[in-house]
Amino acid sequence: MTPSAWIKRFLPRSLYGRAALILIVPVVTIQLVVSSVFLQRHFEDVTRQLTNALSLDLNLVLDTLVEEGREAAEALASELQIDLTDPPSVMSDDWYFYDLSGVVVIEVLRDRVPGVMAVDLRSNERLVSAVVEVAGTEIGLTTSRRRASAAAPHQLLVIMVATGVLMTLVAYLFLRNQLRPIRRLARAAEDFGKGRNTPYYPSGATEVRSAGRAFLDMRGRIEGYLEQRTLMLSGVSHDLRTPLTRMRLALGMMDDSADRDALIQDVDEMQNLVSTFLDFVRGDVLDDPELVDPLALVRKIVENAQRAGGDVSLEMPDAVEAVLLRPMAVQRAVTNLVSNALRYGGRTAVSVAVMERTLRITVEDAGPGIPPELREEALRPFIRLDTARNQNQGSGVGLGLAITHDITRRHGGSLALGESASLGGLRVDLTLPR
Repeated sequence: MTPSAWIKRFLPRSLYGRAALILIVPVVTIQLVVSSVFLQRHFEDVTRQLTNALSLDLNLVLDTLVEEGREAAEALASELQIDLTDPPSVMSDDWYFYDLSGVVVIEVLRDRVPGVMAVDLRSNERLVSAVVEVAGTEIGLTTSRRRASAAAPHQLLVIMVATGVLMTLVAYLFLRNQLRPIRRLARAAEDFGKGRNTPYYPSGATEVRSAGRAFLDMRGRIEGYLEQRTLMLSGVSHDLRTPLTRMRLALGMMDDSADRDALIQDVDEMQNLVSTFLDFVRGDVLDDPELVDPLALVRKIVENAQRAGGDVSLEMPDAVEAVLLRPMAVQRAVTNLVSNALRYGGRTAVSVAVMERTLRITVEDAGPGIPPELREEALRPFIRLDTARNQNQGSGVGLGLAITHDITRRHGGSLALGESASLGGLRVDLTLPR
């Protein structure tokens, strides 16, 4: 795996997550770098200056101790807020690992105060305790930590973290408001792809508004095209079916003959061809989406096929939430699959599986099936696979799967052809979003 591919695995997939990452990472990085450098320089310099001043007081007390004795040294030390004590039993430098200023304190005291044997900053974090050897005698010197280093260095860290959290919250609110129009646009486009006309008004930044207006123009053109196609279908239906009806009436008035029966059969096939073609072109334009119980819809289709004498079995869960779809279109699609399965395979099995975000309707048959290399071609309109399906078992014009495929795509779903493991024939999986 390449480094770029490895990094992509940990990056957020949403635009919101990536925008937040682009915004937060540089700010946090700069804040950490600047803060660490500032803290190091600031506290190191301040601590060094304070400890230098403290070392002068310690040296003065020690000099007084040598020249004038312990009582004079204690009196002076009291005025300088320094305590003279007996040395502890353990004499070694001791401090917490995170006490960065403590390292400077120990370094300066050892450098500026002669005879320093140990500096303790850990026994009491508020005190600086040093053990010094003076004229062969060990003595302890204790004073407040405030005299050696800056007081409460964590306050700056708290202020920095609080400010960072506040600015991140402000950036989060601003970013959410900027990305909300993009989400609305994506939701409207997704719904339109599923056949739902969701109200949408362009808003947000200039680029988002431009994309929104382009989407509305595109949606308007597609809706206009669909409306024109519907009007055209009405005219085609009237212009083609009316002459066919007249022809059939005229043939019905003729004397019985083999030629008349053949002509009537031709007219019936033409009417079937026109009706099938109109169903394919119409798709689900004339059907409004609504909340439908998909199990009841599939059960009704199977019961109709069983009443017509079809060998159809059904397997489905007990209940499922209603799904927003075009019921007449989906009913037409599933009916086409069941009719094809009965025509070419005889025995048919229908099953419904409910996933988290999708609904899958599976139709299997015991027929010859369709070879893998011809399955994509079988979804195209007016394609009749003579080598794959027995055309003598029923008439058709090659639009059944094409109509189903077209309806499925308009719902934002997919149609997949495969091989039935239980019946040995064709398996068709119709998947719809929930």
